[in-house]
Amino acid sequence: MCSWKLYYFGVGPAGRVIGPQQDARLSSARQQCTGYERSQFKHWIDADKNGCNTRADALLAEAVTVPAVGPNCVLTGETWYSPYDDQYLDSAKKGDVDHLVPLAAVWDSGASAWTPKEREAYANDLDDPRALIAVSAASNRSKADKDPSTWMPPYAGYRCQYLTDWIASKTRYRLTVDSTQQAALTESLAHCPDQPVTITFAR
Repeated sequence: MCSWKLYYFGVGPAGRVIGPQQDARLSSARQQCTGYERSQFKHWIDADKNGCNTRADALLAEAVTVPAVGPNCVLTGETWYSPYDDQYLDSAKKGDVDHLVPLAAVWDSGASAWTPKEREAYANDLDDPRALIAVSAASNRSKADKDPSTWMPPYAGYRCQYLTDWIASKTRYRLTVDSTQQAALTESLAHCPDQPVTITFAR
């Protein structure tokens, strides 16, 4: 599946996606489908030197019930909501912090040409709340490195948000999608309300 053409979704002025379905601006390329290793995306780091790594900072940001922060940033007394499967979690051990667009997919669609620092920045992106998401471990394992053409959140009520955020994250890093993904997105988004999405480009 590595010989498909790739496409950029159309982006309007000031970095706004003019509705996810309006994706007429296309740019051809080829996927890099070899050479990926998870270690090429350094994470989790403590970029702000607050004693908590990116994973813990993401959990703190998304907590429904704010946890107590103990030594070595151990979190207790917390509650999180996992939108993938519409579940509430009462322990960090039951959840994962997921890269909405998986690292392997990022590598294939452009990050193979990035510097190590650029890949590190993506893997630890706390500046855009769509990049990292707290979800149940079970749903994250089910998703793994899959994209919207092969996996959708079990909870149907979140699927339109998932697709929109997935496109926004790809666009933020000027990544591409292949024709299989393009077809899946177009078909799925036909059932979603169109909406503008504000994006701050990361590179």
